[in-house]
Amino acid sequence: MDRRSAWQGLAAGIFLVGKLVGKPAWAATPHAPDFDEQGYRSARYRAPVDRLPSPARRIALEDALKLAPGRDALFVDVLPVESGYRDPVSGRWHLSQPHETVPGAVWHPETGRSPVDPVLWRGLVAAVAATRADRPRLPVVLFCRVDCWMGWDAARRLAKGGTGRVLWLAEGIEGWSGAGRTLIAALPEVIAPTMG
Repeated sequence: MDRRSAWQGLAAGIFLVGKLVGKPAWAATPHAPDFDEQGYRSARYRAPVDRLPSPARRIALEDALKLAPGRDALFVDVLPVESGYRDPVSGRWHLSQPHETVPGAVWHPETGRSPVDPVLWRGLVAAVAATRADRPRLPVVLFCRVDCWMGWDAARRLAKGGTGRVLWLAEGIEGWSGAGRTLIAALPEVIAPTMG
């Protein structure tokens, strides 16, 4: 290999590395397999979250801990029901395992998935609207677990739908309890079939 060919090969390698280093791995393809066409995570939800849920904002754990859930902000747990199901006739959930969450939070399971069940999503949106009827500036804090995209998806979807003051608590349930705060047993919100 002559000197000119070596330099051309090196320049091509630098160009390729520069292109790859300049973008995160997930941005290499417009529709990575774990994301849908709108940019919501749609598979392998338990993974490190590497971006903000714009137009929603992230709330720091220390700031979330200063809020009284249910009074200073509407806290919404979107963790799915594990090994349970929702009766489509009554809208009630049947649990096979207990779930603990932030005291004062409401639990809207499955609303962090993509695609989201439209009945469950409308139930969450209606709950936010009802809570904000008298306090329209009340922040909404969405969460699930640490390294879980469901809280991210739900916060982004709610903010993109026009709800203001939407915050995402990345540390979720583990962050709350890890800061020495208690958790309480939770029951999922009943979403009536008429929401569909």
